[in-house]
Amino acid sequence: MHTAKPRFLFCQIFLWGNLDMILILKKNATKQQIDTLCHSLKSKGLSLHQSEGEQSHIIGLVGDTKSLDMDSLRANPAVEEVRRISEPYKKANRKFHPQDTIVNCSGVLVGGGNFAVMAGPCSVESPEQITLVAQEVKKAGASILRGGAFKPRTSPYSFQGLRDDGLELLRHARSLTGQPIVTEIMNTEHLPLFEDVDVIQVGARNMQNFELLKELGKLNKPILLKRGLSATLEEFVMSAEYIMAGGNENVILCERGIRTFETSMRNTLDISAVPMLKKMSHLPVIIDPSHAAGLSWMVEPLAMAAIAAGADGLMIEVHNDPANALSDGAQSLTPKQFSALMQRVCPLLTLMEKQLN
Repeated sequence: MHTAKPRFLFCQIFLWGNLDMILILKKNATKQQIDTLCHSLKSKGLSLHQSEGEQSHIIGLVGDTKSLDMDSLRANPAVEEVRRISEPYKKANRKFHPQDTIVNCSGVLVGGGNFAVMAGPCSVESPEQITLVAQEVKKAGASILRGGAFKPRTSPYSFQGLRDDGLELLRHARSLTGQPIVTEIMNTEHLPLFEDVDVIQVGARNMQNFELLKELGKLNKPILLKRGLSATLEEFVMSAEYIMAGGNENVILCERGIRTFETSMRNTLDISAVPMLKKMSHLPVIIDPSHAAGLSWMVEPLAMAAIAAGADGLMIEVHNDPANALSDGAQSLTPKQFSALMQRVCPLLTLMEKQLN
């Protein structure tokens, strides 16, 4: 995991566990003032975890902090700010990590001002199909190739993917284009097959497969976590917490639409999730407009809305022959349509960057 140029450096924050409160110390606090403060806190039975950076000194408190008077702490000559942590997620919490996290996907950066487009077919169907689509989406500006080898389908009679052969075809396409690949894992038994996959995707139906999340937490590999169809944002971030609690900090959140009472489209894209997730967490947030609506003509406006809302990337389904796709053809763009979308995306990204700067 990389971080943007930090205002604060929390070099040990992910090793601290379940903190209940953090103290941000003043830059001019003396050693004697800090030692006195620490001695006072330890005398109350609290465990202290400290992180010192170039511009900040942070003390994390673990234990029963309910008896601490926050006003008294703020009045301490060594203390700049006091923050009580009430959310159940700690490692994914922006309060512990104010700067945006940047996830390195085999050379492609996501987050912290780095925008990435992941594009490719819902399902890998043949060598010719995945090779053609990979070359076309790269030419149009996509930085990561997506493709499904293992496919979770609502019906047991639907195409379930090429499985091992699909992974091999994705690796072959990567060798031709140089693009990192992202593909979905179904269960822990498949982990050995994913050793050479650049980004492992956890689908919406597996968002709360906690045993799978725990195993992914043991890897040093980017994990793209999709929001469940009926999951709250806190539940979504808590699933990311499972991965991070295991030691893997490389998590990308993906909003892909939720189930509502609306029936005119496949799902409802929760565009408000982008700013809210960014307030809650420091992790990158991307949008999948293809699954959100399930209609190809809606992909472009939803993608543009995602950029305007501050998303860190897009995940878009592209197929060379959507009418005959083995899965989700109705929501897939043709390479030509994807190229046209990218020609609109780039100017909007430039405009957004200028406004932020």
